Amino acid sequence: MIDLTKKFDDFKAVDSLNVTMTTGVYGLLGVNGAGKTTLMRMICTLLNPTEGKITCNGEDIIAMDGEYRKILGYLPQDFGFYPEFSVKDYLFYIASIKGIRPIVAKKRVKELIAKVGLQKAENKKMKNLSGGMKRRAGIAQAMLNNPKILILDEPTAGLDPNERIRFRNLISELAEDRLVLLSTHIVSDIEYVANKIFLMKDGKIMYQGTAEELIASMEEKVWVSTVDKTDISHLMKNYKIANMKSEMCGVELRIISKECPLPNAQEVEANLEDVFLYYFGEKAGNEDVTI
Repeated sequence: MIDLTKKFDDFKAVDSLNVTMTTGVYGLLGVNGAGKTTLMRMICTLLNPTEGKITCNGEDIIAMDGEYRKILGYLPQDFGFYPEFSVKDYLFYIASIKGIRPIVAKKRVKELIAKVGLQKAENKKMKNLSGGMKRRAGIAQAMLNNPKILILDEPTAGLDPNERIRFRNLISELAEDRLVLLSTHIVSDIEYVANKIFLMKDGKIMYQGTAEELIASMEEKVWVSTVDKTDISHLMKNYKIANMKSEMCGVELRIISKECPLPNAQEVEANLEDVFLYYFGEKAGNEDVTI
């Protein structure tokens, strides 16, 4: 991406991005409205940049046209399907749209149904699948052409914890010898699978690096302290509170602060959720913060 910008009237959804990616799993982390989906839609040639360009091996992806789409797989946040189609019929239909020869499609559909764990549901209608099963069918359709670039937009949205774990494991399996870009606002989705993480806010990449590098980038420390419930409002006015946990003797707070916030506070190791709050969370001074 070279000086990549996308404007909608006077609003910059993506603002002068310069990013290089190779093979591996990349996590795009940011709150809703950060510009993640707009960026991904440009990578998938569904939107044209206002300024700048995206290149693949030095070639502009818009100029590459169909040759680029042959190596691209995309799972949008809300993907369409015919509800009366079975899983198998849906995948054959998408394969035909992608121009995959029937003999190749037959083998590929069978392989992918097994890989995403839908063998027992392959003859079920799409409308009767659970949310997790639909997302698995979605990633199968994105993989039909064995893409070198796989774009996944909020792939675990609405899934229960078990399905999210299954999906993360599946993404790790699919990452070999290809570029996978996964956007999310759920920290745990990328904490263990992404080789590199981009923090995106207001259309810009604020910081990029491994999970360890992002944690090290925090200029504040993380503290844990148990306080009386009556002290919470005062503390939230003065500190970023990453977490609250009710205890028998009060409330345990996870506090982000440069200095020790309370006499009984103990410093603890920071994690990626602390990083998310540090860069994206409510500022101290708002007593109505929702945790």
